[in-house]
Amino acid sequence: MQALTFKEVRSNLCLSSKGELQSKSLQTGSTALLRGLVEGQRILSRAKRGWVWNQMFVLEEFSGPDPILVGRLHTDLDVGSTPIKYVLAGEGAGTIFAINEITGDIHAMKRLDREEKAEYTLTAQVTNRDTDQPLEPPSEFIIKVQDINDNPPQFVEGPYRASVPETSQVGTSVTRVTATDADDPVYGNSAKLVYSILEGQPYFSIDPNTAIIKIALHGMDREMREEYLVVIQAKDMGGHMGGLSGTTTVTVTLTDVNDNPPKFSKSKQNFVIPEDLAIGQPGGKVKANDRDIGENAKSTYNIIDGDERDVFEITTDAQTQEGILRLKKPLNFETKKSYTLKVEAANIRFDPNSGAPFKDTATVKIAVEDSDEPPVFSKPTFVLQVDENAPINTVVGTVTARDPDVTGSLVRYFIDRHTDLERQFNVNVDDGKITLAKPLDRETDMWHNITVTATEIRNHSQISRATVAIRVLDINDNAPEFATEYEAFLCENGKPGQVIQTVSAVDKDDPIQGHYFEYRLIPEMLNNPNFTIKNNGDNSISVLAKHDTFRRQKQEMYFLPIIVTDNGNPPMSSTNTLTIRVCGCSREGIVQSCNVEAYVLPIGLSMGALIAILACIILLLVIVVLFVTLRRHKNKPLIIKDDEDVRENIIRYDDEGGGEEDTEAFDIATLQNPDGINGYLPRKDIKPDLQFMPRQSSGPNGVDVDEFINVRLHEADNDPTAPPYDSIQIYGYEGRGSIAGSLSSLETASSDSDQNYDYLREWGPRFRRLGELYSVGESDKET
Repeated sequence: MQALTFKEVRSNLCLSSKGELQSKSLQTGSTALLRGLVEGQRILSRAKRGWVWNQMFVLEEFSGPDPILVGRLHTDLDVGSTPIKYVLAGEGAGTIFAINEITGDIHAMKRLDREEKAEYTLTAQVTNRDTDQPLEPPSEFIIKVQDINDNPPQFVEGPYRASVPETSQVGTSVTRVTATDADDPVYGNSAKLVYSILEGQPYFSIDPNTAIIKIALHGMDREMREEYLVVIQAKDMGGHMGGLSGTTTVTVTLTDVNDNPPKFSKSKQNFVIPEDLAIGQPGGKVKANDRDIGENAKSTYNIIDGDERDVFEITTDAQTQEGILRLKKPLNFETKKSYTLKVEAANIRFDPNSGAPFKDTATVKIAVEDSDEPPVFSKPTFVLQVDENAPINTVVGTVTARDPDVTGSLVRYFIDRHTDLERQFNVNVDDGKITLAKPLDRETDMWHNITVTATEIRNHSQISRATVAIRVLDINDNAPEFATEYEAFLCENGKPGQVIQTVSAVDKDDPIQGHYFEYRLIPEMLNNPNFTIKNNGDNSISVLAKHDTFRRQKQEMYFLPIIVTDNGNPPMSSTNTLTIRVCGCSREGIVQSCNVEAYVLPIGLSMGALIAILACIILLLVIVVLFVTLRRHKNKPLIIKDDEDVRENIIRYDDEGGGEEDTEAFDIATLQNPDGINGYLPRKDIKPDLQFMPRQSSGPNGVDVDEFINVRLHEADNDPTAPPYDSIQIYGYEGRGSIAGSLSSLETASSDSDQNYDYLREWGPRFRRLGELYSVGESDKET
């Protein structure tokens, strides 16, 4: 087999739709042509391969829809007599690329896009058409898709936003934009981009290669225009005609710099402030406008002139940036009617290099408006004084107040009775004289604090107050007296001249020169044979004994009246009595006993021992009495005889119902044994189950049945759980101690009454009528 060789290694081959091989130059028209680029040639020996083909085909990307011939495969075995078949395999074989089995022509069946896939690797083989047996080994080749300018530039990150300070210099960089082109940057100029500004001139410029946007105009002012819209274009093919382009927008914002000072809208401003405006309250507002924004627009206000008395202050409202004028001191229309202030507004932040004055001033005229003010006291606090015990209506002092207004209304005075609850003072409503309504006692209250109010006659709502402190001056109206209740003790074996007691005095008064007391015995005892007094020189005296013959048997107690006089004007005095007891003392002078009964006591027994002995005797007597009483109670029966256990139980029902529960109104069993009141006893209004012992006469210590019944009745009346029925019960047992026995006529021991009831008349008024009834019954029987 003769081999076919290609001598042109890198010649361009163009295959027509008819399969004819023609040599042409590279075409760039709209019609897609197949170009066969021979990257090399491969010659197979006759023993291995009888055919030769290109190792690489170059095909421009196209958009279809008709199939395009890529190239043709040929082998030396194809002489016409041998049935051969060309087979294609690899990337896109059968889908994108198809081969004519007989001629070996390869066609592209679908759209080829380099940006999606730039090259395809396939294998070709020659087989027997009848047996499908391979006639030669398979060989690999590449189909490369060549780029054309079919993608415009794109701004992936657009649209853009940028900012730059106002008044920036020309050439100041604003931002940088970036466009991308999907075409092959290596092949031709399809991906070479050039930038330009379509909108935004003359304010901005852009570098055509680096795409950096810069300031192009000097003195751009934010206050004139804050935002600019710039349109940027990117064009491929180096910007030449026929290239594709893309655009984006850049929004440029000028940021504020402090290039404008604050400015008052009016250089002169007027305010009217009432004189009764409270301290700290706003009296007016001023504002300096600043064209800047944010921190650059913040200003501070100051009063730089016209406020020599320091009456006003001005502060800045952080929200509105207004200067608020406030009072630091109260205004007085009568003193000063107007003020002229010079107020300055200055930026907090400013550029010192700018050289511009970032401040402004304005003149503020303030007119004080007259207001109806309350009366004003001549002093906020008055201090007065008055003697104690001064007579009623004594003038203590005078308070004065006036109306500060120009009209000068009259003033009336009153005492706030909340500060004078006892109404000890009065005030003259016209002239403010304070007088006494009650006498004062310094020893009770030394100071009195009251509040006096002053009110305008024409406007009662205008009230002012003043505190009046009244001091009560002391006079000598209290007599001195002993400092305490003295009780002196005198030993029987005392020596003459012995100090029995030291006595001092006190005085409720408080003289300016201090206290000085004079002590003396009453005139009747100036020649007292038993005691005398001695002045100690310190407002105290010592009581001395004159002899040593004091005896308790003779006189146990002495009373020594002493007169105490002060040095007041007039002097006050009082008589105080010193009690002196005569006592028995030890040799050391220690008091042992002051009672005269001590002399009759046996020698060797003290009073405590006698008390203990007497207590033991009384205790023994109590024990003996209790023992005898218990023995007597033990010998008495607790249950009465059955034959005398007769009683009548009459129950009256005031309403229906109740039944057998009515019989539980009272517990009669307690009458069978009064000593068992606190224990449980069975009911006796039904047939008893117990046999009782014969009743004996009750002793004198028996229970008072009448009192017992009254107690039980009271308990039943107040018991909320008792049946709500009225019961009348007559009891046959009268209690221990009753010599009458049973008074019931039921179940008596004999049918004939042989008893004598005359003794009932001796029991007193309660049983007298009963005795008469039984006596009448006996008379009728005999009759």
